[in-house]
Amino acid sequence: MRVEQLVLKHLINNEDYARKTIPFLQKEYFTDSNEQIVFEKIKTFIASYNSIPSKEALVIEIDNDKTLNDEQFKSCGKVINELVVDEAPDLQWLLDRTEKFCQEKAVYNAIMESIQIIDGKDKKSNSGSIPTILSDALSVSFDNHIGHDFLDDADKRYDFYHKVEDKIPFDIDLMNIITKGGLSKKSLNIILAGTGVGKSLAMCHWAANNLTEGKNVLYITLEMAEERIAERIDANLLNVPLDDLGSLSEDLYKKKINRVRKETAGKLIIKEYPTASAGTGHFRHLLNELSMKRNFKPDIIYIDYLNIALSMRIKPGAQVNSYSYIKAIAEELRGLAVERDVPIVSATQTTRKGFTNSDPGLEDTSESFGLPATADFMIAMVSSDDLQAQGCIMFKQLKNRYSDPVQNKKFKVGVDRSKMRLYDVELEHQDLIQDTPSVMDSTPSGKRINEEKIMGKLGFN
Repeated sequence: MRVEQLVLKHLINNEDYARKTIPFLQKEYFTDSNEQIVFEKIKTFIASYNSIPSKEALVIEIDNDKTLNDEQFKSCGKVINELVVDEAPDLQWLLDRTEKFCQEKAVYNAIMESIQIIDGKDKKSNSGSIPTILSDALSVSFDNHIGHDFLDDADKRYDFYHKVEDKIPFDIDLMNIITKGGLSKKSLNIILAGTGVGKSLAMCHWAANNLTEGKNVLYITLEMAEERIAERIDANLLNVPLDDLGSLSEDLYKKKINRVRKETAGKLIIKEYPTASAGTGHFRHLLNELSMKRNFKPDIIYIDYLNIALSMRIKPGAQVNSYSYIKAIAEELRGLAVERDVPIVSATQTTRKGFTNSDPGLEDTSESFGLPATADFMIAMVSSDDLQAQGCIMFKQLKNRYSDPVQNKKFKVGVDRSKMRLYDVELEHQDLIQDTPSVMDSTPSGKRINEEKIMGKLGFN
């Protein structure tokens, strides 16, 4: 028996099966045109009457369809007559087999659609949409979860409240405080800064720290070459000024690298794409390739940087404003973070006004206010002559879904640009803006921050 027949047969004989599968089935999955017609009649009937149709009802619906000729009516009637269940199979087996059928058909149809695009027969899409088409097909799966019952699921909710979330911590204490321990999975986190302030420096530093903490890190660069990003991370991890890397002997360089290799169980993959040539479709393909060829699954993804990425939903050259385009990229990246269950960190430029602004706000986000609307966490990096003289940069919270952004609104972070490093600034040298200082249980070094100590140093005794 063909799977198509199996599906149609149980759609009209097993209501539980029909309700679980009908949202995922598509007419295009049926190769026979008559079976497509019958499926559409079943789907329409269920949507209209909230129940499965009988064979008699299907025949009547077919008969009333004036778009069908006599031959089609007879052929559809034959399909319906054959929809007889002799023995009901196990429901879970049936669902699993149907899910596999949907996946196989989705992939096949996606491949055929991609061929049409490549051959120039599909004028509505271009080759840039192919990775998304294939990725969507590969992601087809049944989701039987229909929502959270507030009262019945109270116990589960209580457990959720007391569950310690698995986060990616920072090595900067105040960053851990304002994020309540680090970056959450399924989140989009954005750094806002002007050119040369340190967006890439911050991402390279945190990527290096993630690696030393045993995490798998994927760093996607759309601006600098892979070698330049690796060079910055070398300077950070090897504790060697950027300008001095070239003067290291081969033996000393290998000795330092081997020390890093021995001290971490993680991996760092750096992948370069030309500017404005890659988006989430390409990133999904990369993730699939890394999984299959290197058994690599990232714990965190850095994308350097968002504004020069490609939207997979908006065709290049389309007449859309920058708000819509950048917002689309941000939404696609956040969708990727949710899909892959990882935090994504990226960056964006300030506006021209924001570049010279010592107190930037969300309005200083270059090109699109839709970006901060989509991000889970957004922090600005500010530099000035005074801060440079102190060897510092200023961080300012712009949006924070982790905690109250009023607490520790602004704070200084030490910076060593020669070694591409950030570091903590002693609390007594901070000029924090906050109502009540926040507290975190632990830092990356494993030391507990004492609430009374922090409040005392900040003058809140």
